[in-house]
Amino acid sequence: MKQEINPKDSPRGFAFELWKTAGMPKVTIFKTFDISRLIKVAKRSGMKTNMLMCWCIGHAASGIEEFYTLPAGGHLWKYDRLAVNIVVKTANGAAHLCDIPYSEDIHQFNEDYLRLTRQVHDTNEDHLLGDEYMAIDTSTLAECEIDGVASVYSELFTNPFLAWGKYRRGFLKTTLPISFQFHHAQMDGFEAGLFLNRLQEVINNLKIA
Repeated sequence: MKQEINPKDSPRGFAFELWKTAGMPKVTIFKTFDISRLIKVAKRSGMKTNMLMCWCIGHAASGIEEFYTLPAGGHLWKYDRLAVNIVVKTANGAAHLCDIPYSEDIHQFNEDYLRLTRQVHDTNEDHLLGDEYMAIDTSTLAECEIDGVASVYSELFTNPFLAWGKYRRGFLKTTLPISFQFHHAQMDGFEAGLFLNRLQEVINNLKIA
């Protein structure tokens, strides 16, 4: 459920006042991840690489309080559930958005991922969960190698945003550069760095029971 909170009563009070009216309140961090374990799990399990990455993102974010708040429209909102948003290329060639509710159960997340992305693909319509979930936006450009994306800031889109391209195979490991953009009123560099470190840990320890 989404509810408005008084920024002064939250740990984000000072940052919210400092950044809520800033012209460019978003920060982008670039980090290269070792995804060797993720690729191995994808091959062994038959699960999609992108689904596994999205689950790892949700799992890493789920333990960080700042991901459950979001500055928007001059207000600070509190959520109790997370979702991962992906871009789906639909049957008519258009791009539509799809929210996947985060579940700690990777099998449930996989089931929702496959069902909802197929629904968006076939109907050519967005699937958005609305005010019930704080969505972490993602974008994948799997056809080309990129170092990341610095998104254009808009008051309409204040959600955290991760982007990546084609992964890179090396002799000893497979790597993937990812960019992470966040609103500075939502979190500081410490929390952003903590999330990125946790994401690598989640990938390193990924397994399918």
